[in-house]
Amino acid sequence: MSEQKYSDLIRNFIVDNFLFGDDSQLKNDTPLFEKGIIDSTGVLELVSFIEENYKITILDDELVQDNFSSISSIEKFLQNKLNNKNS
Repeated sequence: MSEQKYSDLIRNFIVDNFLFGDDSQLKNDTPLFEKGIIDSTGVLELVSFIEENYKITILDDELVQDNFSSISSIEKFLQNKLNNKNS
């Protein structure tokens, strides 16, 4: 799956579940926590979605704000996670 597809799937999930379909203010580098788009409960929903869709397990020590602060950071984290899984 290409990197663009990662961000599209993640973006669609965030827009559908946290922004009620309005992605007008959401960019790949929009700070999700600072803008109040996602809170701690939202992160758990997002993690569950990622684990299901990408067939990976996100470990407790990976649940840090740096990994989930924006669509770009989630994409980077996911890319690294999937590359390590396949190596």
